[in-house]
Amino acid sequence: MFNKILLPTDGSEFSEREVERATKALADDGEIIILSVAGKLAATTPFQRKKNIDQMNEGFLKEAHQNVERMAKRFDDSVNVRTMVVTGIPAETIIDVAEKEDVDLIIIAASGKSGIHRFFIGSVAEKVLKSSERDVLLIHN
Repeated sequence: MFNKILLPTDGSEFSEREVERATKALADDGEIIILSVAGKLAATTPFQRKKNIDQMNEGFLKEAHQNVERMAKRFDDSVNVRTMVVTGIPAETIIDVAEKEDVDLIIIAASGKSGIHRFFIGSVAEKVLKSSERDVLLIHN
C-alpha cells in the first residue's frame, strides 16, 4: 500500500482509468493528489497578439481545473483527495511535483497514441516512466 499517490490527468478517458488502480493501491490513511498540467503559450513573432495568446492560456487553465475536478468526483468521499493545477511542460512538471510532494507512486495512463503521431509528439507517460526516480505504475489502455 502507498501513502501518497500522484495521479496526473489530461482529461482523457484513458487517464480516468487510473482511479480504480489508485483506490486499490492507497493505504487507508493515504492521500491522492490529482494533477493537471496546463500548457502556456508565449508570443514568438511580432504578428501574434498577446490578447489572443492570453485567452488561449486562460482556456488551458480552465480546462486543467475542470480535468482535476471531474476526476476528483470519481472517488468515494472516504478517500483523501487533493487537486492541483500547475502550468508547465507535462512530463517535466509531473516529475517535479512528484519530487516536491514526496509521493510514493505515480499512476499514469498510456495515451494510446500510436504510429507516426506518437513518433512526432512523444509520450508523456513514457517520459515520466523513463525519467522519474519515483515508482511509476503505467496503466495500459
